[in-house]
This record gives sequence, C-alpha cells and structure tokens, in this order.
Amino acid sequence: MRRRLPAEFVEELHALFPQSAAERALKGMGERRSTTLRANTLKVSGAEVVRLLHERHIRYRRPPWCAEAFVLADLDERDVESWDLYADGRIYVQGLSSMVPTLALAPRPGERVLDLAAAPGSKTTQMAAMMANRGSILAVEPNAVRAQRLAYNVRLQGCTIVEVRRGWGEKVGAELPAAFDRVLVDAPCSGEGRFTARQPATWRSWSRRTVSECARVQRRLLASGIRALKPGGTLVYATCTLNADENEAIVEGALASFPVSLEPVPVQVPGALPGLRGVPRAVRILPGRDYEGFFVCRMRKAV
Repeated sequence: MRRRLPAEFVEELHALFPQSAAERALKGMGERRSTTLRANTLKVSGAEVVRLLHERHIRYRRPPWCAEAFVLADLDERDVESWDLYADGRIYVQGLSSMVPTLALAPRPGERVLDLAAAPGSKTTQMAAMMANRGSILAVEPNAVRAQRLAYNVRLQGCTIVEVRRGWGEKVGAELPAAFDRVLVDAPCSGEGRFTARQPATWRSWSRRTVSECARVQRRLLASGIRALKPGGTLVYATCTLNADENEAIVEGALASFPVSLEPVPVQVPGALPGLRGVPRAVRILPGRDYEGFFVCRMRKAV
C-alpha cells in the first residue's frame, strides 16, 4: 500500500507514530471501508431502524459507543441511497469517526451551539437530533454551493433549530463574542485520514504546502471559536487528518494564547490513540475497515 501513497506522507507517518501504529494506519488505508449510517432520532428510533433492517434481511453491526450508529456488512453507499429511509431523512450516511466530535461536544437541549465549518451537515444534523430540536444551532459555511447542500440536509433531516449562515467562520468570534454554550470546530484539513490507497483522487492533491495552508486556516477558526464561546463553555476541535501540524500544534497554540484547558474526550472508540506531545487528552482514530482517521480534542473555557 505504501507505494501507492505519496512517499513523503508515508515517511512522515513513520516519523510521527511508533512503527506498529504507522503500519496499522497504512494497512487501514488499503482496506475496503464499511458503509455506516446514523438513525435520525428526530424522525425515527434506533429500534425502528433495526426492525426495517431485519425486514430487508440486511446484516449490520452496532458500535457500543453510539446507540444511533449502524455498520452495514454487505452494502455500499449507493445501495443505501436508494432506500426510502434515506430519501425522507430518517437516516444519514455518516462515517463512524465523523460521529465522535459531536458526541464529544455533547450538546444539550436548550443550549446555543455554533458549528463553525458546518457543510455538508452531518454533525450539524447530529447535534440537532441530540438536542431534540430544542435550543439553537448557528451553522456557518463560506462556500455558496456547500452552504446550499448544508441547508438541504438540514431541511431533509427536519432540523428546525438550525440557522444556516453563509460566511467566514474566522469572523464569527469577533461578531458574536462569548455568545455560545458549545462550539464545534470541525476544521477543513488535508484529509489524510480519508486516504484510500486504491483511490488516487483521495490523496493526489496532498502536499506539505497543503498541510501548511490548512494549518493557517485552522488557527484562525479555532481562535474565532474560542472567542465565540461563553466562559465555562465547551469546545471541540476536530480534523479528519493525521499529522501533528494540523492537530496537536493547533491545540498547543490555542492553549498558549487563550484561557482554555483540555478535558478528556468522553467517547471510548476501540483502538483510538491518545494525542501526542502536550495534548494527551485528545484522541486520534486511525483509519481502518470501520473508521476514517480522525483527531478529536475537547476544551473548556475558563470562567
């Protein structure tokens, strides 16, 4: 698999992790990824999805750390997208790793929540379901096409508490300081956790320059999110990449510049690694059959 991926990326992976972890990540990039979905509890219960899957004789597994998640054994996304369950928004096709940041944030009904880089809406709609459509979510996205897709998914999933705003997340902290109980910064990134060795399109555009450009945006987004967070509030920073420049280095910069502290990530994903360097309370999920690579860190703002 390593010969199908950028040589510099493979070298950096081995420099960053112990050999066993680096090899595990590379092996995971060569595996066929499972199709996973989430029951949209605004429209359907997990038990109802189970019944419908049984009626259709569809094999599935359920990860113990997320009651709404399902892993399908034999189907791909196109199969699921043909279901009426998908068409009417009762389920959402979403990677298991992608569900972790929202679970780590743990938004509650009645709270005011900011999703600072929201499109296409997987985590926005997950938060609305966790909040039982009580409270408010401001979902921000600068790109016009992606903002339209976000708005469509929000409507389809029945998320009535979400306001979609087309704009720059980097500016929200100055516009709405200390306004939100919880903030999600699922930052745009170089996407290393989504690399698939057999699909060059997933990694062809990767370069060290891309990593550096992403890190600049991530620093601004995280700073904006912290400014928008109320004292005592909770923020989750997440990426779907593996390197430390876009993960630990971004968090360490925030810890040095803002009144925030780290908290444990309250989601037990099997095989997840702790964060590196000065961010041991973060978690890093390595790519594999059921998971994309992800980094998740939870912070609290001082009162």
